[in-house]
Amino acid sequence: MLLAIEGIDGAGKGTLCRALLALAKARGIRAATLSFPRYDDNQFADLVARYLRGEMGAIDEVPVRYAALLYGGDRFESRGDLLALMAEHELVILDRYVSSNMAYNAAKLPLAERGELIAWIDQLEFGMFALPRPDLTLLLATSTQLAHRMIGEKAARSYTQQTRDMHEADRDYLDIVAGVYGDLANAGGDGWLTINPLDEAANLRPPDDIAATVWQHPALSALSP
Repeated sequence: MLLAIEGIDGAGKGTLCRALLALAKARGIRAATLSFPRYDDNQFADLVARYLRGEMGAIDEVPVRYAALLYGGDRFESRGDLLALMAEHELVILDRYVSSNMAYNAAKLPLAERGELIAWIDQLEFGMFALPRPDLTLLLATSTQLAHRMIGEKAARSYTQQTRDMHEADRDYLDIVAGVYGDLANAGGDGWLTINPLDEAANLRPPDDIAATVWQHPALSALSP
């Protein structure tokens, strides 16, 4: 099974990936994770890092299809590794996948132009690059306010010396990205699962609690021996 975890920067995707991996292994399920972009691992991801550092211009200065090609190229270079993981494991959990490319780049365009770009990225990555489609995409619906705080608590990253990269620093942009993610989830139907990381008292839920909720989805619970 291929599970993609999506959400804006600072949503807690990496933490949830680790919690789900631990839960799967505790249940005796062969599982692995892979995170995109794969900084330091391929040439396209290196270009993504340069883009996020602002070396290619501001968000509205880099052509959306060029940016989308960089992110898609990173996954294309990683396709063999991904397929090998899928062949060797019952569950592969992805920290970002194709929907990130769609959400972050469509958010740069007027509403009327977003559908065409999303379809183009779908054809690029799943068609031309022949990447496997996820069996389930999980949207971690973290508010921009909370995500902004969580970004500030992140440890140093290999691709930048800045506290926040170009995307992370623009809260208005991330608000739009969150909206595009919501539209993708609504259009995706049963292929998407949206999770609220807050409890009823508006407190951040522990990662293990969120992972347990995710595991109740039929596609995941069916993996349990």
